Amino acid sequence: YVMLLTLSPYTPRFRDRVSPPGVMIRPYLNGFTIAFNVSQPNTWQPYVDSMHHFLAAYDDKVQEEKNIECVPGQYFIQGGNDSEEKKACQFKRSLLQNCSGIEDPTFGYSKGQPCILLKMNRIIGYRPGAGVPVSVDCKVQKGNESHLRSVDFYPGNGTFDLMYYPYYGKFTHVNYTSPLVAMHFTDVQKNYSVPIQCRLNGKGIINDLNSDRFLGRIIFTLSIGK
Repeated sequence: YVMLLTLSPYTPRFRDRVSPPGVMIRPYLNGFTIAFNVSQPNTWQPYVDSMHHFLAAYDDKVQEEKNIECVPGQYFIQGGNDSEEKKACQFKRSLLQNCSGIEDPTFGYSKGQPCILLKMNRIIGYRPGAGVPVSVDCKVQKGNESHLRSVDFYPGNGTFDLMYYPYYGKFTHVNYTSPLVAMHFTDVQKNYSVPIQCRLNGKGIINDLNSDRFLGRIIFTLSIGK
């Protein structure tokens, strides 16, 4: 009991063994295979619904009401006591442009050009990239590289801006919304199962550990039928 009294509910006492961040994708419904036929809306509608549900917290009006505009390109370091509520930077879904679901409410699925969102797992106090924004790239994980001919990244050139870090924990960073990178697969070989690997790139990032497919990278399959 005495030892528990020495622990802070806001910040882990020991963080020397915290790994660089893992990543996750949305939509995530039935594992890491995203399979649908363009001509059959019932096969891709669940992915679309999942994307809209996930992005509801990123609606521009919601972000404007809850969070503040921050200075891009630099960490948002906040002082004060650990128990003080921290401010959170706005991440509006409109930043995702063609993958925002605003202009195209089907996120490209109705055209066979699906959008997939990538987010880093939250680590309290972590400052990714050592002062340089972490970027994302995607390629065919195994097989014919020509099966993935074009990917667009949003926002910008597919980076996680420094202003969203560090994260201070769920008790004080209550309105924090994780930054996202949208990957718009605009030209993928149809009627094939295409295994794709998307990786984080930056100083201090580990993305080639064979024993952990989620550390700094993620592998999933796109299977798009006509």
